[in-house]
Amino acid sequence: MPVLLGILIALAAVVVIFVIVVSLQPADFRVTRSATIAAPPADVFANVNDFHKWPAWSPWAKLDPAMKTTHTGPVAAPGSSYAWSGNDKVGEGKMTLVEAVPGQRLRITLEFLKPFAATSATEFGFAPRQGGTETTWTMEGHNSFVAKAFSVFMDMDKMIGNDFEKGLAQLKAVSEAEAQKAAPAAAAR
Repeated sequence: MPVLLGILIALAAVVVIFVIVVSLQPADFRVTRSATIAAPPADVFANVNDFHKWPAWSPWAKLDPAMKTTHTGPVAAPGSSYAWSGNDKVGEGKMTLVEAVPGQRLRITLEFLKPFAATSATEFGFAPRQGGTETTWTMEGHNSFVAKAFSVFMDMDKMIGNDFEKGLAQLKAVSEAEAQKAAPAAAAR
């Protein structure tokens, strides 16, 4: 009996220490990545503002080609939304465009339903730079206890940041290809 009691006390101590470690994790998170894209801000903005164009560059679209998506609301304007349901790699959720300042900024409310429920704010910034557009992708949110526990074992910035880097690289490829196609027509005018 004393051995069992010792094991139970040790287990309780581990649980208490884990709860303390989890509670000391940051209450909020912020992940941001940037890339310079050789295309005008209006063109890069258009590829992000219209949820119908996301499959061409989204890092998650390729993780589940069978993912089911629905679009509601106006196209490429506040109130537009994009919902998805897919495999374990993409989960289920919904994005709603809440603010659009053409060629400058987009704000999106991101709601995850599966594998866990969470709401985050996402923002894209588009700033003109010599030879293109500095595009910044940021996501911010509040860490629930479960999210804090998850962050003890996984680096949220690295995990989501890697997806943002892939997405920005794909957005760069798509936007630059479109800019190259449009350049001869613009020069002809």
